[in-house]
Amino acid sequence: MTSTPRIKRDIHGILLLDKPAGLTSNRALQEVKHLFQARKAGHTGSLDPLATGLLPLCLGEATKVSQFLLESDKRYWTSIRLGQSTTTYDAEGEVVAQRPVSVTRAAIETALSGFRGEIQQIPPLYSAIKQGGQRLYALARAGIEVDRPPRRVVIHELRLLEWRGDRLELEVACSKGTYIRSLAHDLGEVLGCGGHVAALRRLAMGGFVLEQAISLEALKNLPETARLAQLIPGDQALGRLPAVELSVNAAYYLCQGQIVTAPHGHGPGVVRLYDGQGGFLGLGEILLDGRVAPKRLLQPSKQVDSRHEIG
Repeated sequence: MTSTPRIKRDIHGILLLDKPAGLTSNRALQEVKHLFQARKAGHTGSLDPLATGLLPLCLGEATKVSQFLLESDKRYWTSIRLGQSTTTYDAEGEVVAQRPVSVTRAAIETALSGFRGEIQQIPPLYSAIKQGGQRLYALARAGIEVDRPPRRVVIHELRLLEWRGDRLELEVACSKGTYIRSLAHDLGEVLGCGGHVAALRRLAMGGFVLEQAISLEALKNLPETARLAQLIPGDQALGRLPAVELSVNAAYYLCQGQIVTAPHGHGPGVVRLYDGQGGFLGLGEILLDGRVAPKRLLQPSKQVDSRHEIG
């Protein structure tokens, strides 16, 4: 006897998930997609299995704004264990070096000061970055070590929260592309004792904060109506972009792929577009002559919100 296939639904919006430890970001995404019976879903940059915290998941048309979250700044809390270096730069890797820890608060603060601002960072060998068409972690598992070119990242804030023996607790605000594991490893090397990430929690990302998130367990226990109410409009991920409201006629022609004229008072660049009733149309671009061109629009009648259709 064959089972009845689950109905896939058009669900649109962003879910702010508090990812549990031990789960990959993709596995968390698949579980949420299954809970909502969503036809389409994507995450906004992965968290390591060891890490917990804020993971925005985009459903349906909201996947069209996921890139803006991926490129946004992040904030983390991390616990670093000094005295041990590992293959993965975190507690899940094999210990490859062990050294005594003999540091002072002054030495720690001095070391931290060298990581603030714009720095060059070498990604961990065990990372999802592609080189020569292959993921670095796949090469590492095959015993192949390749040179990883340093990347420019920005550490906006780096605060020492607590220091006890071989444990440091830090709060880090950083640009996209920053590896907290590399920061822990490099900090340990500067201190002369080695170090790795023992725990990591994402606190904020792209204007969203952890306090807005829901745990996977709590989400599973909600009735469907309450679960759908957890979704937030996709344009909330674009708060840093200027908003432009179009007339009914301008919105119509823009949705047909045409460049339109609209009052806005903004310089050239990407903007959020709304119709005359406040409905989110998608992303546009203000040209040098002041006109507005479509850039990434939602499908007709599918605003990025928590409405859903069964189909």
